[in-house]
Amino acid sequence: MNTNLIKNKYKIFTCFLLLIIVINIGCDKDFLEEKPQGITTETTFLKNSGDAVLATNAIYSSAREWNFYSGGYPILDVMSDDAVKGSNPGDGAFLNLFDRFQFTSEIGDVSRWYSALYKCVRRSNIVIERVPEIDMDGKLKNRLIAEAKFFRAFSYFQLIKAFGDVPEVTIENPPYNLIRTDKNKIYQDIIIKDLEFAIEFLPFKDKYGSADIGRITKGAAGTLLADVYLFRNDFVNSEKYALQVIESMKYDLEDNYSDAFSIKGQHGIESVFEIAALPEENPTLGGNQYANTQGVRGTPNRGWGFNRPSMDLINSFEEKDIRKDATIIFLNEVIDGITIVGDRTTPDITYTDETNTVIKEMETYNQKVWVSGSTTVEEWGYNVRIYRYAEVLLIAAEALNENGNQPLALDYLNKVRKRAGLDDSDIIDKEILRNQIWKERRLELALECKRYFDLIRQDRAYNILGDKGFIKGKNELLPIPQNEIDLSNGLLKQNPKW
Repeated sequence: MNTNLIKNKYKIFTCFLLLIIVINIGCDKDFLEEKPQGITTETTFLKNSGDAVLATNAIYSSAREWNFYSGGYPILDVMSDDAVKGSNPGDGAFLNLFDRFQFTSEIGDVSRWYSALYKCVRRSNIVIERVPEIDMDGKLKNRLIAEAKFFRAFSYFQLIKAFGDVPEVTIENPPYNLIRTDKNKIYQDIIIKDLEFAIEFLPFKDKYGSADIGRITKGAAGTLLADVYLFRNDFVNSEKYALQVIESMKYDLEDNYSDAFSIKGQHGIESVFEIAALPEENPTLGGNQYANTQGVRGTPNRGWGFNRPSMDLINSFEEKDIRKDATIIFLNEVIDGITIVGDRTTPDITYTDETNTVIKEMETYNQKVWVSGSTTVEEWGYNVRIYRYAEVLLIAAEALNENGNQPLALDYLNKVRKRAGLDDSDIIDKEILRNQIWKERRLELALECKRYFDLIRQDRAYNILGDKGFIKGKNELLPIPQNEIDLSNGLLKQNPKW
């Protein structure tokens, strides 16, 4: 599978063959470095435990594909106040449509993301539906099913956040006449039940052997469920599952903030859920283009340069906050002995006024995806961090505050602030503390594709993004891709105002 092929649209309703990509997710040679074994028809596949493992590994492989991350480009950050399009002015100019909320239901980025998530759902459904019939070790069987249910829940959570009501698909080969299902039904019947199953049958992080490093764990399932409840404003259950992860004592903050998302910290103490990759410019061989899409453009050439930190984000860090320099690459900065010169076709600074007094943009880059090396290939080996322990602490802090336990909320908040080099907060007023936790989430998780959906669930999107073009009552959701509506012969209905 080459780079062009992964950009092709995947149609869940017309796919009759399962592409089994034999690539596991660990950093051990037994998994990520195993070569693909080709295509097997569904009628001859999934007959034994080895097949069950391969089918589960194919789910992990789908999560490395470029389109799995908001269609490939970091549109969620670009739509937020954390970032702008980036790259040079002419490259990827269509991304300005997201920055200005001018995109339509026909734009390919949204369609590719929608299809990629359903591709992951389908691969998960194959494991969930067919592995129970295999005569194999019961513990391994339940674990593989739990891994598949985690990914199905994760994919549906992204679909609901992005599109609202979506078709509910829980079987390998669904009918063609699917309509949109109430998101609350999907939450109850799929996401929550799948994650409860996953929590019951998945092992803790330290119970995996070296050959299985990076597989889904009990802590990852608990964190995802805590996040699901947070997004739904169910703070009692969000607190419950976040505290379970914290009290498991399997995680901690990295001493060095940069290690939490750098190559050095891969599968480290702070990693709760990450997608592993190899430095190969091909997802079939284990590569992941996520960091390459955002890497420094020009000199040194590390990528395309999209997802430029906004001036609003740059100015939001407190003076002593070490996360600013760890999050943002500035021109002429020296990293790993390399001077960041940047792209000669990109203006170093642009201004909002003719007198050049107010900076609109400056050429900067996302330092969280920096990978040391001499070519663009190394960037393909970057492990995407989906959940870090710092976020678990912030989920717990927010839920605890809403539930009236300000002292414990402060304890978890201050753990994150201390690592950032900041003084402890002593705020006990619920509303003021809520806003501080929200600010801390922004700075701690900046450029990790969290901010946009945070603003949606906090009901602050219009107030903060209105000047960018955000329309209240419309942009809380993305449009259902028009090609999916066309394929359904109009059975799928569009979101309001699209």
